[in-house]
Amino acid sequence: MTPKESFEAALRREPIQGHVPHFELVMFLTMEAVGRIHPCHRDYSQWYQMSRAERRLHLVDMAKAYIEVAEKYHHGAIFVHPKPGPTGELPTDIEATREILETIRELSGDTYSLMIHGDPTYPIPTGDTMMEFSAMMYEEPEKIHEGTKRQVEFCHKLCDELMKHKGLLDGWALCSDYCFNVNPFYSRDMFAEFVQPYLKEICQYYHDNHTYVIKHTDGNVMPILDMIVDCKPDAVHSLDPQGGVDLKEAKRLYGDRVCLIGNVNCGLMQTGTEEELIADTRRALREGMPGYGYIFSTSNCAFTGLELKRYELMNKIWWEEGVYQ
Repeated sequence: MTPKESFEAALRREPIQGHVPHFELVMFLTMEAVGRIHPCHRDYSQWYQMSRAERRLHLVDMAKAYIEVAEKYHHGAIFVHPKPGPTGELPTDIEATREILETIRELSGDTYSLMIHGDPTYPIPTGDTMMEFSAMMYEEPEKIHEGTKRQVEFCHKLCDELMKHKGLLDGWALCSDYCFNVNPFYSRDMFAEFVQPYLKEICQYYHDNHTYVIKHTDGNVMPILDMIVDCKPDAVHSLDPQGGVDLKEAKRLYGDRVCLIGNVNCGLMQTGTEEELIADTRRALREGMPGYGYIFSTSNCAFTGLELKRYELMNKIWWEEGVYQ
């Protein structure tokens, strides 16, 4: 199976031959890993001043950063961060999004499953806006609904435009975070009102367009995981052990309904001993692999500041031991 075929089979919870699929939502360590700056670390504020030739050079370099990381660490999918990304002036402002996806396809063929961000739901507000947002949920809930509906409409238009280009995009990563380490930001009632209807609707829209959906949130997702699964994403990421998420329990409860991604403890990757990291990697494989429907990953991403050797140690254990017999 190609990396893409294996990755997408896992999303469908089908049997797989060979390695359990592996990918990272973001692999920020591209400079140390392959000698290229990660697209998220680049400033393209002067993009529209560049000549077509200069833009093309940047697009090729960004595409190579994604592809070379995926090749080196045997990832099955690439989460693409278009720079500059779409801002709402569709369809005119998605040229760079379309071109980076096309460039990755040109250079790698159909080897990897390609996805971009497409989450219309409101995440945990920032510290600067949390009081205002929390008050709005009680005093002016219609404003939150209106804002989310506008974001849903934008996601529809973005999907429609990209789907005009056959074979360009395989899926969506919905990256609004809902949870702290101790509990979700939203109560179950609030989640049912302000998030769940829109999350369910956008999952259905993407599926109707024959694309996959991965729902990401860090933290303790367990109190609302059933509500997320009911929205029918293909997978849930990142099953954060620092938020108390037990992979074995999540698999017992929902493994027959959704693919599970992640659960290798990012805290141990940075501050644990090598022995602790190896043990946690093996635990995630042991708990996630049975019955298929699991994609190996960290519990967040390979973040800036993480020592590359720690990621590569985790990757080595997976490559040697994460194999279906």
